[in-house]
Amino acid sequence: MSVVVRERRAEDLPVLVEVLAAQQASSGYPVRWPLPIPVRDFLVRPGEERAWVAERDGAVVGHAAVYRLSEQLRDPFVAALGTDELAEVAVLFVAHDVVGTGVGGWLLDTAVDWIVASGRRPVLDVVPTHARALDVYRHRGWQVVGEVRPVWLAPDFPALVLMALSDPAAGRR
Repeated sequence: MSVVVRERRAEDLPVLVEVLAAQQASSGYPVRWPLPIPVRDFLVRPGEERAWVAERDGAVVGHAAVYRLSEQLRDPFVAALGTDELAEVAVLFVAHDVVGTGVGGWLLDTAVDWIVASGRRPVLDVVPTHARALDVYRHRGWQVVGEVRPVWLAPDFPALVLMALSDPAAGRR
């Protein structure tokens, strides 16, 4: 299997829409499905700083992005970590047929490396019903630092778990 992680291009978006839709039933990500907005607007959001895709044997099979923290997340993260030098890893997903192959880890490492190189600390949020994602992040050195209930989260879902990576070197495969 040949995997390449590269910056996302506009022509990747139609394929990413399909990959996200196809993997949603098995991963539960995103939690609201169908989305209340166009899927492209979920993939490319205000505050995005950088985004990457993973290609396996030339086919796009995953995505990760880095964002400035939204107002709803900034205050809880700053309160928990004592700094506002933060950037969020978000919209991280892989096709269901590459789960467990390391593709998601390569995407995550790429985003973390970029954040660290920018002088900031990587953070992310997870819906706690995504137990597999929580386990993967914990295994890779991410720590729970709080929780928050943003306005977009359905009232019947538990609050988002806020996670931070204290040692980027420890969070790598």
